[in-house]
Amino acid sequence: MYRVKEAFYTLQGEGAQAGRAAVFCRFSKCNLWTGREKDRANAVCSFCDTDFVGTDGQNGGQFETADALAAHIRRLWPDAPGRPYVVCTGGEPLLQLDDQLVDAFHRAGFEVGVETNGTLPAPSGIDWLCVSPKADAPVVLRQCDELKVVYPQPLAMPERFTDIQASHYFLSPMASPTVSEGEPDPIKQSNTRKATDYCLTHPRWRLTLQMHKIIGID
Repeated sequence: MYRVKEAFYTLQGEGAQAGRAAVFCRFSKCNLWTGREKDRANAVCSFCDTDFVGTDGQNGGQFETADALAAHIRRLWPDAPGRPYVVCTGGEPLLQLDDQLVDAFHRAGFEVGVETNGTLPAPSGIDWLCVSPKADAPVVLRQCDELKVVYPQPLAMPERFTDIQASHYFLSPMASPTVSEGEPDPIKQSNTRKATDYCLTHPRWRLTLQMHKIIGID
């Protein structure tokens, strides 16, 4: 059984794949926060601004088999040229993503991307792995295509992850979880400046902004 909060077709908004068309498959549940406001203060990832509770989002639901979920995601891809790409996200997708689902996505023609906090082992066959560590949560994935650190996190500063092998290293400025989309966010503005300064003094790292929020898409 796979539990999906929502699934939608859009452009990838950040990182090395920014601007690429993708179907986002957002799985329910996370191992670092319940997703409920009453638990935020004690969460490892207290700055999370994503709703991943339940299965009641756009195109969300429960799927008995990997093939059923892959077929559901395939219906969201347009009938047009271009390699289909699915981004498995959450919550924490590696609580549910397994070898069977990766294989089913491949049979449906998809490249498979994953955005994970890195605390759980990943199934084989993933085509693009993005690890985004959170606070002091232990990271078990030591190799990935893309390392994306939300900045600044006192317990998860970039220096802590210099031994993780990645093709791309990104800093993503932390936003305020209490500011509504489209409203001024002085915390994010300040953190963007700090992330910019860090990248200038540590050129291994690159700045990534949430393009989807800037241009006003999901």
